Formats: sequence, structure tokens, C-alpha cells
Amino acid sequence: MNSVDTYLRAAARENTERSYRSALQHFESEWGGLLPASTDAVARYLAEHAGTMAVSTLQQRLAALAHWHKEHGFPDPTKAQMVRKVLKGIRALHPARQKQARPIQLEQLTQIDAWLVNAAALAAQGGRRADQLRHLRDRALLLLGFWRGFRGDEITRLRIEHVDAVRGAGMTCFLAQSKGDREARGRTFRAPALRTLCPVEAYLAWIEVSGLADGPVFRSVDRWGNLGREGLHINSYVPLLRALFHAAGIALAGEYSGHSLRRGFATWATARGWDLKTLMDYVGWRDVDSAMRYMDAADPFDGLRPDAAAA
Repeated sequence: MNSVDTYLRAAARENTERSYRSALQHFESEWGGLLPASTDAVARYLAEHAGTMAVSTLQQRLAALAHWHKEHGFPDPTKAQMVRKVLKGIRALHPARQKQARPIQLEQLTQIDAWLVNAAALAAQGGRRADQLRHLRDRALLLLGFWRGFRGDEITRLRIEHVDAVRGAGMTCFLAQSKGDREARGRTFRAPALRTLCPVEAYLAWIEVSGLADGPVFRSVDRWGNLGREGLHINSYVPLLRALFHAAGIALAGEYSGHSLRRGFATWATARGWDLKTLMDYVGWRDVDSAMRYMDAADPFDGLRPDAAAA
């Protein structure tokens, strides 16, 4: 591979490229479409899948088609008025409530953290190093993911050499790539040291016991306590969280997703009076609409409900 190809591949986000490849394969191999595509073909593709695919999925397919045509120097058929009208009609005739991640509340975070602390201590006492490592890893992942509002792909790509943690002071995490960093300049995120549920303490405890000095922060642990060399795969992130929530006794554990920590933090911050700009700067959102999807409005009837009176 020559240097040009190397840099071109580095410029493309792996997850996005994988998603685009899958979308194009569906359009060509499964549906029988041809590339470059005509406006009529794209419109028919949308219409034929309107009842089986979510609008968000159809939009992702359009993005993949648009990307292919631009990359190969062809006119983009997805921008045609006909295609836009078909998509608008699909929204009207196939309305769907937008699914949102169930946010983790601070009380639930406290419950899970307490379970992890106890489980790690019992594993250490019993000489079960593999279990101790998993519990310490999961605690660091949980608290850092919540207090930093990290996406799953961000926290699983975090590297030890890009983290600077000082007990009692805080920590910085550098990400070479993140979703909002379109120019791939990298960004530094800061996390606080806290009296309780401290992400700094959790991270340092994991690093100390694991003995890791460089490479991915969060890795697999086999049954003998050996650590994987690669970082956790993004596809293992949600199952890991759900299994952890279930073990800690969180109700409806299967309904939580990779965005639950991020949305939970946004909800917590909003309830404590963070203004939108402060929250966007902290989490890394550039788009107001994106930020608003993660924020739950304060309950205007808080304290007036029957359960509050009974308490």
C-alpha cells in the first residue's frame, strides 16, 4: 500500500466505512441496483423498503449512496427533488416514534458501583484474579463513560498513553478521532476527581491491578486472568453494559444501550442547571439538535405527584 492509500484510509472513520459498505452491498447484491444509480432507481429502492426499514435506516442508505457517487465523480441522485419527496412521503405514511436510550440515573449508577466494589473485593479475597480484573475494568469504564459522556466507540478506543490521571485532581483523555472531530485534529477531554463515584480513582485502580502501561485501556479478560492485546470491540460494549446492569439488579437491564451513560449524564447535568452551551462544550456536541436528543426536560410537576406526597 502506498503512502497516499495509507492516508486516505486513515481519513475514513472505520465504523462509517463499514456501514457504507453494508448499505451498498444491500443496494447492489440484495436489491439488484446498479451503480452509478439513477434518480428513479433510488426512489424505487426507498419505496420498496419503506414498510420494512426505519426512516433512519433509509437515510443511512441514502448517505452511503451519496458518498459513493461523490467519491467516484458522478452526480448525486439522492439530492434529486423526486427522492426527497419520496422520503417525505415515507415519513408521513410510516410514522415511527424515535427510540431513545434509557438513561442511567445517578441512583442506579450508585447501585451498580456499589455492586462492583463489593464484587471486586470478594474476588480479590478469594484469589479469583480474572473476576477481580473484570470488575475493576467495568467500574472504570462505567464511571468514566458516565462522567465524560463518552460514546461507546470513544471509550473503547481510549489508549493509556493518551490518558493523564492525577489522584484527587482529575484526568485528561486525548482522542485522536471522535465523531464531532471532522478534521481529525484530535481532542482532549477532561474528567473530574469526585468525592464519590470518582472516575479518576476507578481508572487508577484498574491500571494499578492490571499492570497495563500502554495500549488500549479497556480490554478483554479471559478466564485465567490474561488480558487481551486489543481494545474491547465496539460490538461487545452494549452486551457488557447490559450484563453488568443485570448482575447489579437494575430493572429492565436489556433496554439500556450504548448511549445510556451519555444520556444519563446529560439528564443529570440538565437537572443541575447546566446551560446548553456548557453541556455541549463539555460533551463535545457541535449540533444543538444532537444535544437536545440526549436531554430530558425537567419535570414541571416534580414534588406534586401522589408518590411524592406519600413519601
